[in-house]
Amino acid sequence: MAFLTWMIIFAIGIIFFAGIRIIRPVEKGLIETLGKFTKTAEPGFSWIIPIIQTMRKVNITEQMVDIEPQMVITQDKLNAEVDAVVYYQIKDTKKALYNVDNHERQLVSLARTTLRAVIGKMTLTEANENRDDINNKVEKVLDKETDSYGVEVLRVELQKVEPPKDVQIAMNEVVKAEQEKISSKDFANATEIKADGDKRAEIKRAEGIKQGEILRAEGQSKAKVMLAEAEAKKIQLENMALQKYFKGSAKDYKSLDVTKIALKNGTKYVIDSKSKITNVISDSAGVIPIKK
Repeated sequence: MAFLTWMIIFAIGIIFFAGIRIIRPVEKGLIETLGKFTKTAEPGFSWIIPIIQTMRKVNITEQMVDIEPQMVITQDKLNAEVDAVVYYQIKDTKKALYNVDNHERQLVSLARTTLRAVIGKMTLTEANENRDDINNKVEKVLDKETDSYGVEVLRVELQKVEPPKDVQIAMNEVVKAEQEKISSKDFANATEIKADGDKRAEIKRAEGIKQGEILRAEGQSKAKVMLAEAEAKKIQLENMALQKYFKGSAKDYKSLDVTKIALKNGTKYVIDSKSKITNVISDSAGVIPIKK
């Protein structure tokens, strides 16, 4: 009995340890009972019934799958070697395990087909210039198609879109010629701009000289006008002085005129020595009276 008891305890111990499962934080466990899905086990300690139950672990971290290089015919009938990588993560472990035989292989095949479809609608130049657009388009298609797999496509990165060597050499020559054309055009534009600048500078210089001559002539003209106005004012002042003088002496000259007529007729008059008439007579005759 003791031996049988120990055998039973030993068997129970073996069964218990055989059913222990440890799930890491980056995984989830799917438990099947007699081939039928029973439940999902979270990270940590878990126990299953040996032989009757089995556990299948699924990685739930972000994963990367490399899309092998393939030849794609572009819209302009050129062959291009295309290579890309796809980053994805399993969101529904049950779908990823039971809805598709191998989600990674299925994802690679779908990505290759989608790349051919997207790049085939572009020219080779457009494909090289719009890589981000290609990445976004492929990502949207894959994310939609893989929803039934329980897989979420996080991003797609196009690594290269390269034509054959002979086509690449020809394209390089075209690009080089285009760059030389642009350089020559820029040089011609720069020369034209410089010539136009020199022309404008000469025009400005001539306009400056012309304006200076005009200002100088206007200054001389204004100076002459001011000089003429000064002379006219001087003459006006002199005339005013003469008019004032003659106005004050009109009476004396009148007296002188009367005296002249009287002297001519032999008429004798007695003139006061203090009268201004004597001075007028003296000034007229050019004689200065002698003081007694």
